[in-house]
Amino acid sequence: MSTKWLAGIGVLVFSLNVAVNGGTALASEKHKDIINVSHRGASGHAPEHTILAYEMGEKMHGDYIEVDLQMTKDGKLIAMHDEKLDRTTNGTGLVKEFTLEEIKKLDAGSWFNEQYPQYAKPEYAGLQVPTLEEVFQKFGKNRSYYIETKSPEVYPGMEKELLRLVDKYSINKEKLLVQSFSSLSLKTMHQLDPSVKLVQLLSYKGDAVISDGEIKEISKYAIGIGPNHTYLNEAYVHKVVNSGLELHPYTVNTKDRMKTLIDWGVTGMFTNFPNLLHEVKKGK
Repeated sequence: MSTKWLAGIGVLVFSLNVAVNGGTALASEKHKDIINVSHRGASGHAPEHTILAYEMGEKMHGDYIEVDLQMTKDGKLIAMHDEKLDRTTNGTGLVKEFTLEEIKKLDAGSWFNEQYPQYAKPEYAGLQVPTLEEVFQKFGKNRSYYIETKSPEVYPGMEKELLRLVDKYSINKEKLLVQSFSSLSLKTMHQLDPSVKLVQLLSYKGDAVISDGEIKEISKYAIGIGPNHTYLNEAYVHKVVNSGLELHPYTVNTKDRMKTLIDWGVTGMFTNFPNLLHEVKKGK
């Protein structure tokens, strides 16, 4: 075989090696850069929106602490998903009808032990509902927070109080994301402090479709969108990400689905099991 042919084969082999390994490297980098959001803390393992759940999310390599906000009768922001106390405490009724002192007397952990005996721990019984202020005090100004204004129409002034606490505790706004299903709430946030990065939550009940007009409108005030993952498809993901918006679907709890969404190109996701997403990111 001539030297010229040998050289040609060598170049071809080298090129194929670069292509294959380069592709592997790119895939690996894609996995590495995915934002791992501990949904309500590591809520698959511990009672949601408790300090212990947030701590567990950190230990399981979650990148962000996600905090849903409700507001008490006396105007305090607390970490809770529902407007009602019933599901995650031993109390009943609307959050807005109780003072912080009254809510602090409730048990926010025993329900988890009863509902998820496979993950139950004695120390979960009697856990308190934390305030946003307590979360900031516990984890500090340089932790990454992903905060949702829940039912802002029920709590006038919620956005202003959130920003007051962010400023009071000198929270690093480069590591802060604020999300909401309410575009009005996000636009209020944007008006109050344009430096805060916002994410528009979306909920689909059928195949996810988003128009150029919707993307353009959201881009005026937000840096990303957060749709429910169930009805997403690859074309949707490409359209959103190629527009320059971040895409952080919720709530993804199986490795297979995590891998699919990452292959499609999402830039992050919410999960009750941040340990599983961490393993996927490590190639496991």
